[in-house]
Amino acid sequence: MADQESNEVIDEALGEKDIRRLEFRGGVFAATIPLVFFIIWAIALSVTELVTEQSLVLGMVIGIAIGLFFCKSQWADYAQSLFSGMAQPVGVIAVIAWFWAGMFAKLLSAGGLVDGLIWFGFQTGLEGGAFVAITFLLSALFATAVGTGYGTVATFGVLMYPAGVILGADPVILLAAILSGAVFGDNLAPVSDTTIVSATTQEADVPGVVRSRFKYSITAAIPALILFIIFGGGGEQGSTEVINQLQAQVAPDGLIMLLPFILVLYLALSGHHLLTSLTWGIVTSVGLIAVSGVSLTKVLHIYKNDSGEAVVEGALMSGIGGYFNMAILILLILAAAHLLEIAGTMEVIKNFFLGIIKNVVRRAELSIFGIVAFLNVFITINTAAEIAAAPFVRKLGIEMNIHPYRRANFLDTVTSSLGYIFPWSGGVLLAWATIQGAAEEYDFLPVVGPTEVFPYVFQGWGLLIVMFVAAMTGWGLRYSGKNGEEVKPTKHS
Repeated sequence: MADQESNEVIDEALGEKDIRRLEFRGGVFAATIPLVFFIIWAIALSVTELVTEQSLVLGMVIGIAIGLFFCKSQWADYAQSLFSGMAQPVGVIAVIAWFWAGMFAKLLSAGGLVDGLIWFGFQTGLEGGAFVAITFLLSALFATAVGTGYGTVATFGVLMYPAGVILGADPVILLAAILSGAVFGDNLAPVSDTTIVSATTQEADVPGVVRSRFKYSITAAIPALILFIIFGGGGEQGSTEVINQLQAQVAPDGLIMLLPFILVLYLALSGHHLLTSLTWGIVTSVGLIAVSGVSLTKVLHIYKNDSGEAVVEGALMSGIGGYFNMAILILLILAAAHLLEIAGTMEVIKNFFLGIIKNVVRRAELSIFGIVAFLNVFITINTAAEIAAAPFVRKLGIEMNIHPYRRANFLDTVTSSLGYIFPWSGGVLLAWATIQGAAEEYDFLPVVGPTEVFPYVFQGWGLLIVMFVAAMTGWGLRYSGKNGEEVKPTKHS
């Protein structure tokens, strides 16, 4: 996404002045009721193993309906605020990215790439923890190139998760590795929406922000990689008979589908837009499937069933259709999160933190860390949470003369991490939905629940620890000079 386009997105998201302020019975924090209900609902269903995508959508709908009865303002204004929240560009961007990435991943799978990866693992002995580590590295590279963690989760959940389970990777750690790669790329990619939002809202240039945050990303990534190697094995490969059957069935032919994957990486790293890169990947994938002799009905098949009903199947349809429920859920979450802004909850939070800083830089940075983390609890779509937190971070940072790069790094790093850690966050729910879809195709796949995976997203937790230590110790702290230049802190700062 070009910087100019991104600025327009941010301006639209932050500049809604025509919505009336809402008042709630119980004060401004009553505006959190829809989201609090949804979080409790999601955790309860997940713990009892009763969670489904439809039930999550229902939980968000019920939460919004309950919030209506706490609204003292006109219900029409409450409804209009919800519609304005759903219309935020960040939600539409996320949904479109899922659809394109979903189609691309399903086409690679239809072309036999999963079988090719399994064959490669058998031939090279790349199994267990080693496969999990490679998955983390590749997903981090892909996310950094294409600039979307959600797209990375959709792609690697379809491809690497089935292959890794067959090759003896622990399913929980394997899914955590995919999420960790998404964290890395979302945080560091120059074309990522979170990177662009964090830079532009703090009045910083994107290249400078990326250079300044690399040390934080790599400091978390190295231990994460080691942990994935250590804990990534231990999965059940299945009986010897099943393994022997698979070894006889899989072949290297599907590895040709790595060409579209490499093409997408090249285009994205060359500065092309996400949709442009993925579209060329989709076109190339369809072409390779056609020339390889695989039936094009695997790409798209429209027919009437025995009952005379129209049926649309194939990789393109399943790539989009697998995310319909999640798209609805994300838009509803954005709507509920928008209530916090309209009700003045955000302003109360900002003033609270301003009151405890008392002109101490360490307190200011810890407050920034706390604000961003707190908002991510309720606003589970990372870009939306970042936009909500950005004005607070900017005001606190300017008060203490903290350099824009430093402010942008706290804003993006904490948001990118928590967006793939909380069991009710968009990234984790998307991963869960993706492997559910994969399990329908590969009946041997276990479906890892959202509450199982969150402790093992090592890159996310590592980044949080790194930034907390940076706030406590002043590592990487820089101030703004009189003309906006970067100034290192002195001993007496």
